[in-house]
Amino acid sequence: MKQIYTRDLRPNQVIISEFLVRSKEVRLKKSGENYLSLALADKTGEVDAKMWENVEEVHDTFERDDFIKIKAAVQVFRNKPQLTLHKLRRLEDHEVDLADFFPRSARDSEEMWRELVDVIDGMQNVHLKTLLGKIVANPDIAARLKLAPAAKTLHHAYLGGLLEHILSLCSLSKLVVQNYKGIDLDLLLTGVVLHDLGKIYELSYSRSFNYTSEGQLLGHMILEIEIVHRALAEIPDFPRPLQTLLEHLIISHHGQYEFGSPKLPMFPEALMLHYLDDMDSKIQGMQSILARDQSIEGDWTGYLPSLGRPLLKMQRFLDGNAAAPEVETVAVPQPETEPAMSEPVRSEGAPPPTAVPVAANAAPSAQDWKAKLRQLRDNKLLPDAALTNSSEPRR
Repeated sequence: MKQIYTRDLRPNQVIISEFLVRSKEVRLKKSGENYLSLALADKTGEVDAKMWENVEEVHDTFERDDFIKIKAAVQVFRNKPQLTLHKLRRLEDHEVDLADFFPRSARDSEEMWRELVDVIDGMQNVHLKTLLGKIVANPDIAARLKLAPAAKTLHHAYLGGLLEHILSLCSLSKLVVQNYKGIDLDLLLTGVVLHDLGKIYELSYSRSFNYTSEGQLLGHMILEIEIVHRALAEIPDFPRPLQTLLEHLIISHHGQYEFGSPKLPMFPEALMLHYLDDMDSKIQGMQSILARDQSIEGDWTGYLPSLGRPLLKMQRFLDGNAAAPEVETVAVPQPETEPAMSEPVRSEGAPPPTAVPVAANAAPSAQDWKAKLRQLRDNKLLPDAALTNSSEPRR
């Protein structure tokens, strides 16, 4: 059984453990020699690893998505653990417990499935209830939905994550409709169940999470429309206008053209689906990032391109356990009568310059901001009007 996980790594350890190879690249040192750059993973996270020596001996012995056993030293690079590999060998599947390597929902998949069936059974709209009943009765869809992640990396990126995400949205939908009159809860819940269902075919998740060829070529929205159309072929009396509303819920749920929606949400249930989906995915994504963050010091994670920001590690911030901001000493010379030179001029025996501690990350003054704006204007990057009423920085 695996003894050391990525969450257990500490600087200056020497470890022997097993990992899944998420990525593998051969790169060049400055000397022109090869080295290996790997991303290694288990169910608790991912860690960067480098092998600087004996690369030719091991390079062809394993590939991406293989399991390997390593001996490595844990070091710190850019405030995160990094492994320097001394030895490695490829492992066969029977030598590992797959449960050690693939993150999984904390909830039981069968329990979540029963909850989904209860949601569908509780619907009042006979047409929508019949449609969803046919879809979840499909053995292939049921088996895949119990296992599929909701995304490759961004949110609910673990086995069972898609079903967990759907049920979370069902709960949110039932709460939110209490605050708005006239919302069709059954229509909204049907959109919730269908909106990401195509991911059971878009993503592969038998090893590391990746896209299938079908997923790359079509995307989950098209795959969902196909699932719906196959089920509707067995329900000849399904109202065509209701079908159109369902199709719109599916293709508009990303909310913006730039996010991949061919249409913007055009009725309240569609808009509600978009915002609930966006909120649930972002909140869970943030929580997952914070739980897995490997930064050794500081109140903040690194910059996250997917969210366009770093995240505050709030408990560490509140506890005051993070390192204090670096302080640099700035010498403030006494008044001079001579022209300034490379060092302040002072008479023999005079006291040294007064030292004033200044926080390295102190906020810029209003004058600093105005100078920056003037510099941008002078470089033709900002109109003159930008300096109007700019005595205070905008925050």
